[in-house]
Amino acid sequence: MKLRNTSAACACLLSIAAARNVLRAQESTATETRSVWDGVYTEEQAKRGEALYQKECKGCHGVALAGGESSPPLTGGAFLSNWNGLTLGDLFERIRKTMPQNAPGKLNRQQNAEVLAFVLSANKFPAGKMELSRQTEFLKEIWFEAVKPDQKK
Repeated sequence: MKLRNTSAACACLLSIAAARNVLRAQESTATETRSVWDGVYTEEQAKRGEALYQKECKGCHGVALAGGESSPPLTGGAFLSNWNGLTLGDLFERIRKTMPQNAPGKLNRQQNAEVLAFVLSANKFPAGKMELSRQTEFLKEIWFEAVKPDQKK
């Protein structure tokens, strides 16, 4: 009988400890949320991306990223609202798998990250001190927020 009560008490304590660890992990994740407003690319990276964009993307999306006949804009309200609430990983994967339209997958991961940095720059998201990652799993941790968090109403 004592052994059964001791086992039940241990199981209960382990359950409480596990639940507490889950709550701590959730709190930690919530406080470490990053967004495009946190300076997730560098100015140099965006400059390299601009050169790539001019070479590989402007034919469809236009010099000013305003879109074309069959290509959506990469700046402005429609673009921002389309990606709002998703992650940079989502946008990166769309670019990586479907662009350029005439040769999907032509650019390597580094080049795609540079083009994405240019697109962020063109949308007036701030530059930072670290380059945008070329790894999707890291980009999935950065939220695309159309409106700066402190300006939300």
